[in-house]
Amino acid sequence: MFAGNIFRPDAICARQFPVVRYSYRMIPLIDNIQARRLFLHLQGLSGSPSAKISKEGVLDLIGSLGFVQIDSINTVERAHHMILFSRNQTYRREYLSALLERDRALFENWTHDASIIPTRFYPYWQHRFVRNEPGLRERWRKWRREGFENNLDQVLAHVRDNGPVRSRDMQAPKEKGQYGQGSDGWWDWHPSKTALEFLWHTGALAVDRREGFQKVYDLSERVIPAHHLNGLVETDAFIDWACSEALERLGFATSGELAAFWDIVSPAEAKAWCETRSAQDLIQVDVASADGSKPRRAFARPDVMDRINALPEMPGRMRVLSPFDPALRDRKRALRLFNFHYRIEVFVPEPKRQYGYYVFPLLEGDRLAGRIDMKCDRKQGVLTVTGLWPETGVVFSKGRTARLESELERMRRFTGAERVVFSNGYLKEP
Repeated sequence: MFAGNIFRPDAICARQFPVVRYSYRMIPLIDNIQARRLFLHLQGLSGSPSAKISKEGVLDLIGSLGFVQIDSINTVERAHHMILFSRNQTYRREYLSALLERDRALFENWTHDASIIPTRFYPYWQHRFVRNEPGLRERWRKWRREGFENNLDQVLAHVRDNGPVRSRDMQAPKEKGQYGQGSDGWWDWHPSKTALEFLWHTGALAVDRREGFQKVYDLSERVIPAHHLNGLVETDAFIDWACSEALERLGFATSGELAAFWDIVSPAEAKAWCETRSAQDLIQVDVASADGSKPRRAFARPDVMDRINALPEMPGRMRVLSPFDPALRDRKRALRLFNFHYRIEVFVPEPKRQYGYYVFPLLEGDRLAGRIDMKCDRKQGVLTVTGLWPETGVVFSKGRTARLESELERMRRFTGAERVVFSNGYLKEP
């Protein structure tokens, strides 16, 4: 079962005692390649990207990932579409729209950020709503001060009586700087926008659909199917589900990583779950880091090595990942597993950017081979590559360049561009 892996007995030695005591519990070491392959497999990146996928297959894919993050930036394509396309390049946007807006098999709410989530998970999100409401109410009451509670009641009554609304449908004329901090940025919410967001974050409202990427809110009972809306889960079962399902999607994790996956349980609850379950169906493992530093102690299922030994080969093609891809969401984990330091430089002033405005990681097999900066001009029908940075030790040979060009051709078709253009000097020194 553990052939080819290293084991070390934990020695417990106290200087004040003449006898050295040993614990004979064996800690398996997962080497770095094994760790990467298992994690990428669980993140849906080991299957054939060209296998035909149906609408039901898209639902299964999102369920296996747990959620898909939403982001408004549309430099090439929105994050949720790119995340799904990178895993299966027969994906169609209309599948996602149908699952969200017609079938109600998916709903939009919050994990660590705005995300699309399987509706069958909605009963667990009821706990998030209840847990978050006191803190949100206090923070937003201080922010909006007078009339906050009345405004909540008025907005909820308006939606109940008038049906789905957008934030701008309820915005009264104002002078610049009347709300927020004197800016037209996203933080410059009018009172009704604040109320809509509060009611969404605490479960009274749900997102019915989006129009021009603006949320359209409605009562949750008119959006979420009744059997999910009224599903009740006890607290212990909720914590067990959150931690267990997070581990299924991570393969191995610290208690802190389990808590952060959904962002619906506390670190203390995840730690207690690991301590309770470790005697039953968890083992401890050491996970080797990509840079050769000390292995990271983590929790895993007892059959983790069997699962590793049964992993399929990773597809060798080059793939463009979204900056919000779930495989990269935990930046520290990505650094340990891939020795890949990544940050989004959207809010970094241009002269201080190391790479570019919205740079996409490049996955090749089980390694992150580089990053690419590109943008799609839909009016001109051009997908332009403005920068390509190979990782240290990666050479863009003819074969690798051909794989990149094939992926860019797939991206061109997906975005609807007519051609791919490479700007002068796009290939940077690693």
